[in-house]
Amino acid sequence: MKKCLLLILICSSTVSFAQYTDAKMNSFISGLMAKMTLDEKIGQLNLVTPGWGIPTGSVVSKGVEDNIRKGNVGGLFGIYTPERIRKAQDLAMKESRLKIPLMFGSDVIHGHKTTFPIPLGMASSWDMKLIEQAARVAATEASADGLNWAFSPMVDIARDPRWGRVAEGSGEDPYLGSQIAVAMVRGYQGTDLSKDNTLLACVKHFALYGASEAGRDYNTVDMSRVRMYNEYLPPYKAAVDAGVGSVMSSFNVVDGVPATGNRWLLTDLLRRQWGFKGMVVSDYTSVNEMINHGMGDLQAVSALALKAGMDMDMVGEGFLTTLKKSLQEKKVTQQEIDLACRRILEAKYRLGLFEDPYRYINDERAAKTILTPEHRQASRATAARSMVLLKNSRQALPLQRGGAIALVGPLANDKNNMLGTWAVAGDPQMSVPVLEGMKQYLATGNIRYAKGANITNDTNLAKKANVFGTRVEIDPRTPDDMISEAVTLAQSSDVVVAVVGEASEMSGEAASRSDITLPDSQRKLLEALKKTGKPLVVVLMTGRPLAIPRELEIADALLLAWFAGTEAGNAISDVLFGVVNPSGKLPMSFPYNVGQVPVYYSQQPTGRPMDPNNKFSTKYLDVPNEPLLPFGYGLSYTTFSYGKPRISGARMNKAGRLTVSVTVSNAGAYDGEEVVQLYLRDKVRSISPPVKELKGFQKVMLKKGESREVVFEITEPMLRFYNSDLKFVSEPGDFDVMVGGNSKDLQQMSFTLQ
Repeated sequence: MKKCLLLILICSSTVSFAQYTDAKMNSFISGLMAKMTLDEKIGQLNLVTPGWGIPTGSVVSKGVEDNIRKGNVGGLFGIYTPERIRKAQDLAMKESRLKIPLMFGSDVIHGHKTTFPIPLGMASSWDMKLIEQAARVAATEASADGLNWAFSPMVDIARDPRWGRVAEGSGEDPYLGSQIAVAMVRGYQGTDLSKDNTLLACVKHFALYGASEAGRDYNTVDMSRVRMYNEYLPPYKAAVDAGVGSVMSSFNVVDGVPATGNRWLLTDLLRRQWGFKGMVVSDYTSVNEMINHGMGDLQAVSALALKAGMDMDMVGEGFLTTLKKSLQEKKVTQQEIDLACRRILEAKYRLGLFEDPYRYINDERAAKTILTPEHRQASRATAARSMVLLKNSRQALPLQRGGAIALVGPLANDKNNMLGTWAVAGDPQMSVPVLEGMKQYLATGNIRYAKGANITNDTNLAKKANVFGTRVEIDPRTPDDMISEAVTLAQSSDVVVAVVGEASEMSGEAASRSDITLPDSQRKLLEALKKTGKPLVVVLMTGRPLAIPRELEIADALLLAWFAGTEAGNAISDVLFGVVNPSGKLPMSFPYNVGQVPVYYSQQPTGRPMDPNNKFSTKYLDVPNEPLLPFGYGLSYTTFSYGKPRISGARMNKAGRLTVSVTVSNAGAYDGEEVVQLYLRDKVRSISPPVKELKGFQKVMLKKGESREVVFEITEPMLRFYNSDLKFVSEPGDFDVMVGGNSKDLQQMSFTLQ
């Protein structure tokens, strides 16, 4: 049987999954479906989990083996390893009537067993090749473990750090998020989806999930269509255009209708406007949860989802138990059931499962491929280049290898939290803690460790963070005793390195926080360490932006490490000791306090802009309007200087192009990388424009003393937006062009679109 080739964007052109057709595939599937009973067709729409500790929801499917034998299951998730998956595939291939192979999916979010930094951390690298490589390693390992479907990438735009799932995405900006979506789809799916080292990617959560009210998970979302199209939908569309093979619906409502049953979203927009022809899967029991949304009983919501364009029902089994009755009652049609079934069979065909149902099941490859030194090194390099240096005064960093270092903090010698949230297959005990990593660079007597504080002293919060195992361990000593030990150690050392932050499960799904400050136990530790007068280096582990104005003030250096994955301790040490010069930039703004949220760089202007001399202008009484740390911000051990930017002309017609160039120089003492950023502002248009929008970036390596001209090209498509009629247009007029190292510190020029 001829293999189907999925052509992904490699250089300058794309043939998308949606555009790909194969007459032989269509003929094969039509022939197969002619043999299928109604029950077997509905069975293909059923995605279940046998449990085995999967941390995604409270419902676990029952009677899975019998349902596979009956042809009532299209795919499984929540299991991996060749042994387990072979047993399940054997049930389908040896004991079901038509021997239709199963698909096997999993939440491969930031690596499989070799865990990379959380996605928000990887986004901080602003390095698309690095992110694509991370997804490629994840696909290589997961496919070796029997999987062929990844519930990733998550591309939800998120501007509220209270929402725990900001950890899973790429931050606040649609342009950066779109570039990352494309890179991850490429990494997972490769150039030939039928190869045994690829995964079917699944872009999620469609759509708008990141805008949940109050930052509370699973909560209501409500926004205008203009905002949807201009700010929240672009990353999903970028993934579709890059050829993503599947899409997952979101839990929230869109225009008052749950996404899982929203025909405008799943059919009119996704399929008709964007041309997507892959398969759509619900999120975990999201079909059933439409009952709570007030959309009817299980039969009604299942019919609603199918008619909306939903193909596969994850775990809830509403399709399995009600669609036959709905067909009899003419609430759904045979054509709708057949279409959903066909899309699932097409995905299996493209994965090569009809040619070889066991192509992803290979014990020998699993033993040779997973957690290899090469993969761990890739994780280490990615983690180091994802870290963001937020402050560095008194030349506190990089650390000297000859001094006496006091390493303190609840996350300094901790394996349980290094992987971060959503590391489903990762083993925390395979991770490298910071103490172990730093020992590579120091003689035994030069580093001494004290815990100093618990992550939190709040036993109720600790219990919630420990739902998947111990993440917060409450020390039997009193908080004062722990701080006293750390202070004594600091006083006899040359420098203090304090590793603080959240527990890994204090962010992620169902981990919203109304208080996004550092827990009080750790704040007290840092205040006590500051009083010693010793240089204080703070390493911050977190899955979200935190409100850290005081910590930023008292630290001599502050390194944002996020949750760095399997090689966390090694990667952090590489940066602390200057083996790697930090080059990360923030993909999400950091607020002064939670009262500013949401705070993001591309806000629309107000009719009463901030004026300190005018009471009746937009401002707070107690904090500035702008964030504590802006989008795109990040320091280096070296110093980059920008020359005056130049633009090639003052006018451009719609068929023309302009170039913007700026000379960037490394004026410091270290080789380093800088992310040069391009922003545009449409000064006058038919709907109010944002104050600025990211439209390009380049990450450049400069040796100390080196200068380089960085050139951006501006074309008319970059100036387009969705107007009030949802037409994608540009409008003649004046534009500002801004270039710099972050969204705040920019130099400005102008041009006119004729």
